[in-house]
Amino acid sequence: MINKILGLLGISAKAGKIVSGTDIVLENIEKNKVNLVIIATDASERTINNFKFSCEKYKVPLFIYGTIDENSKAIGKDNRAVIGVKDKNLAEAIKNKISAEVK
Repeated sequence: MINKILGLLGISAKAGKIVSGTDIVLENIEKNKVNLVIIATDASERTINNFKFSCEKYKVPLFIYGTIDENSKAIGKDNRAVIGVKDKNLAEAIKNKISAEVK
């Protein structure tokens, strides 16, 4: 299942439907341009808490998933702890896959 989720992140990145990095993702959350946020499991506690607060405030689904290394590799970037998915359909597909894996 991990490969499918990372594959969807890769497709989203190639389609230009994601933003990555803490500042850019926060900015896009505040502008209501992000439909899903994924934070790496090994992100700092401060980063996780900041995004939990922002996502709750702006009603954006948040998942803590994958490592910084795995997620970064999937989107073709280096050292990205936070990824925001802008496309509604891709966000829904990723959310469903992660939810199915957790069950």
